Amino acid sequence: MSMLETDQIKQLNDIFKRFDMDQDGSLTHLELAALLRSLGIKPTGDEIYALLSNMDENGNGYIEFDELVHAIMPDLTESVLINQEQLLEVFRSFDRDGNGYITASELAGSMAKMGQPLTYRELASMMAEADSNGDGVISFNEFAALMAKSAAEFLGVKVA
Repeated sequence: MSMLETDQIKQLNDIFKRFDMDQDGSLTHLELAALLRSLGIKPTGDEIYALLSNMDENGNGYIEFDELVHAIMPDLTESVLINQEQLLEVFRSFDRDGNGYITASELAGSMAKMGQPLTYRELASMMAEADSNGDGVISFNEFAALMAKSAAEFLGVKVA
């Protein structure tokens, strides 16, 4: 295995761990969908289920890391991993306390530091749009999904 492949596997493992929400060492179909979208791969619901069944080598209904590697390493490019790392850096700049979540006050503070102070209504609207699971904070996965959606809208690509 080349050094590049070793680095890619390490980076992919880091990404896998971020999307393994319950940290059980496997991905559900929802976790898999979030991971793939963060890498710029946007499968439909039916495609996710087809991918899951094709990738699930042991038939347990979940994707373990080695199954993910076998399935996507041939298509994984260096630029995809670099983009993921850059997105994580941006996320960390908003996540001031480094706890893995962006709170409303962290978002407001970061926006103000960038010269874009938010009204309460704007802040509430941004939090509501980004916080897809309604837990009151923005996780990296939610941030990545929002950034992908924003980029797609900016480029004029239809977003579901």
